[in-house]
Amino acid sequence: MSHALADSATMLRRNLRHLLRYPSVTIMLAGFPILFLLLFVYVFGGTLGAGLGGSGGRADYIEYVVPGILLMSIASAAQGTAISVATDMTEGIIARFRTMNIARVSVLTGHVVGSMVQTMVGIVLVLGVGLLIGFRPSANAVEWLGVLGFIALVTLAIVWLAVALGLVSKTVEGASNLPMPLMFLPFLSSGFVPTDSMPAGLRAFAEHQPFTPIIETIRGLLTHAPVTKGWLAVGWCAVIALGGYLWSRKLFNRDR
Repeated sequence: MSHALADSATMLRRNLRHLLRYPSVTIMLAGFPILFLLLFVYVFGGTLGAGLGGSGGRADYIEYVVPGILLMSIASAAQGTAISVATDMTEGIIARFRTMNIARVSVLTGHVVGSMVQTMVGIVLVLGVGLLIGFRPSANAVEWLGVLGFIALVTLAIVWLAVALGLVSKTVEGASNLPMPLMFLPFLSSGFVPTDSMPAGLRAFAEHQPFTPIIETIRGLLTHAPVTKGWLAVGWCAVIALGGYLWSRKLFNRDR
């Protein structure tokens, strides 16, 4: 166990050095959700906010849309993770690692933890922009801890799935395309508009896909509202994380 932890720490340092060497990647991953946040708040916020009830307008809509943007930030980071894994797999470094006396699990662990650090940095940047433009969460200290812990759980699940997508890809280009559906699923959820405003078929899909309970849990914790689908959201995260881990392990251990 100590051998695996030491090797995992080494691989984590390797991935963190890559992030420090190429900070533009982290900025780009955070920039995409920030652009969508500004677009939806300042272009569509007045109209969409009027349909939420209450006083309507941008002030109400920014409170509604930020949780969906935060999830988009996590989903966007999946693309960078898949590309990083596919790059290692196609450039021959993994073959060298396999000839060395290192724990196999450490290679994937380094990618997962490094990607989680990168994603959390992006989350902080997006949340900071949200606060600058008027987002005012009413969460107390306990709820903020819940938000941070739950976001970390969601990130872990998405990152493991992204690792599997990077491993299954034959090329780096393919790895950049496979996570794209994850980036668009927040649009087909309650992230940007309430599901009851959607047509019947789309509403059924939106209400039963995993991102909707995840977004509503984040929204409930941030706005001090009742969290009615928290266990469902945690269950989806556990299923995605376990499935991504088992799939990744199987792909990484197979002969290439």
